[in-house]
Amino acid sequence: MAFSSPLLEVKNLVTEFKTDGGIIKAVNDVSFTLHRGETIGIVGESGSGKSVTSLSAMRLIPNPPGRIASGQIIYHGRDNKPVDLVKLSEKDMRGYRGNDIAMIFQEPMTSLNPVFTCGDQVMEAILLHQKVTKAQAKDITLKMFEKVRLPNPQRVIDAYPHQLSGGQKQRVMIAMAMSCNPSILIADEPTTALDVTVQKTILDLMYQLKQEINSSIMFITHDLGVIAEIADRVLVMYKGKIVEQGSVLEIFSDPKHPYTRSLLACRPPLGRRLRKLPTVVDFMREKEDGTIEELSTSVAEAINAQVVSIGETNERREKLAVQKPILEVKGLKTWFPTKKDWMGKTLDYVKAVDDVSFNVYPGETLGLVGESGCGKTTLGRTLLRLVPPTAGEILFEGKSLIDMSNSEMIEMRKHMQIIFQDPYSSLNPRITVGNAIMEPMSVHGIYSNDKERKEKVIDLLAKVNMKPEQFNRYPHEFSGGQRQRICIARALALNPKFIICDESVSALDVSVQAQVLNLLIQLREEFKFTYIFISHDLSVVKFMSDRMVVMNKGKIEEMGASDEIYNNPQRDYTKNLIAAIPKGELSDIQKRLSLGVS
Repeated sequence: MAFSSPLLEVKNLVTEFKTDGGIIKAVNDVSFTLHRGETIGIVGESGSGKSVTSLSAMRLIPNPPGRIASGQIIYHGRDNKPVDLVKLSEKDMRGYRGNDIAMIFQEPMTSLNPVFTCGDQVMEAILLHQKVTKAQAKDITLKMFEKVRLPNPQRVIDAYPHQLSGGQKQRVMIAMAMSCNPSILIADEPTTALDVTVQKTILDLMYQLKQEINSSIMFITHDLGVIAEIADRVLVMYKGKIVEQGSVLEIFSDPKHPYTRSLLACRPPLGRRLRKLPTVVDFMREKEDGTIEELSTSVAEAINAQVVSIGETNERREKLAVQKPILEVKGLKTWFPTKKDWMGKTLDYVKAVDDVSFNVYPGETLGLVGESGCGKTTLGRTLLRLVPPTAGEILFEGKSLIDMSNSEMIEMRKHMQIIFQDPYSSLNPRITVGNAIMEPMSVHGIYSNDKERKEKVIDLLAKVNMKPEQFNRYPHEFSGGQRQRICIARALALNPKFIICDESVSALDVSVQAQVLNLLIQLREEFKFTYIFISHDLSVVKFMSDRMVVMNKGKIEEMGASDEIYNNPQRDYTKNLIAAIPKGELSDIQKRLSLGVS
């Protein structure tokens, strides 16, 4: 697909950070051009430099410790007059930022101000860049909230960030970025927290915006399925450099670099069940001098070597089902009051979990899927009594969690852990990550001294692909994906029997996601862990889980073996979820490009 004049030219960009260990070049001599009306997809592992590239374009690199060391970022404005953004003063840059070039950030909770309503924050951006009244700004905000499919926009406009789900907060961020009709929209993992149906809506919305005002999109994601749905051209980044770039069709049909091939192979396949996912080390090895040695393994070979037969799957499921359940949930309800009369009597509720019943067997992984707001996260937190239930029973190894005292529940939490969706808000910014992992060990008296605990922490960091020297670093020094791996290591620190993974891999790029999913399965087999795996990504849930529960509006819509639900869904709701999965098939890309649609 040919595009006209360039809109943004990045030339020999070098962005570096000063650390205790020396200068790190997070972006190292990167060059590319974004044309008018074009969507560029940037993919790569956590720490590859893709987010730093986008922050450099926005001139949002924190100084110190970071700086744009050299290179040019030339923006061809609405009047076609080129301007080098690197040379602009901060005051002049503010005129472009948000108005000409807007950005959707990866973590909505840290991007939204907790003391202002969501409506006020979007209206502030509109009033800053557009000559409109406050009433007009509110009207634009309401329309944007409707466009990004926020439920009850009038309520959301007066809601604070903590009152919304992760997916809803991300949609507020998208509405804010798109409210001023920017020439360039930089989207850094914009659909990570969204379920597949809303993700499809957002991708369609971005495509419509691009068509309406001839804007361009720089789309950063770890999900190659999403790249296949929206991108015209793809840049693959590895350790601060672009290792391959080409049209979306070229990258998916004939990837040249072994790293690109590994990224394409790491995504859980929908058509088959695998023992483990291929990872980067199956396709390439980095030598001591930094050069890459290509391994001969093909994508097809890597996947075929791990295929599980239907007979093996059925045998495992039968063995699990004959056991006594480790967790029994009966008629569980978690209702939140939303409306009271003048005497304080509750008149109406949000029925987040409404009469839910199921069992989980030792060593099993139960997948929990559904759209944002369906109640899956509330259900997970209720099971651990982090949210009080309204009614029903929760039995863990035959003991009622609801009847336990607080001291009994604290002791029980040694056996029941949760990995939260938002890694930044679940890590204390004042505590080093090593001490954050050690803390639960100290609380529960695991190991006799801190020296032994530190050794265990270093071992856990290695298991989640982190380095021993990162023990003394703080959460803000890590990428979103690295922070999530730290949270997983912390959950494993107590050797629990039962773990709830609440969107625990949604922030990870596809290659690290594959490593973590393989690790979770390996630990399940080694230590007989039992998981409830909550995710909006059906391909991940299908790979991880033995059985799947589909939730909708607080109730169970459908429940059964994961393969059976995917291959033969019984309910329209489930069918729509499956249809919305970005599959990344070559035939779909060819069809999209031939029709000229997203």
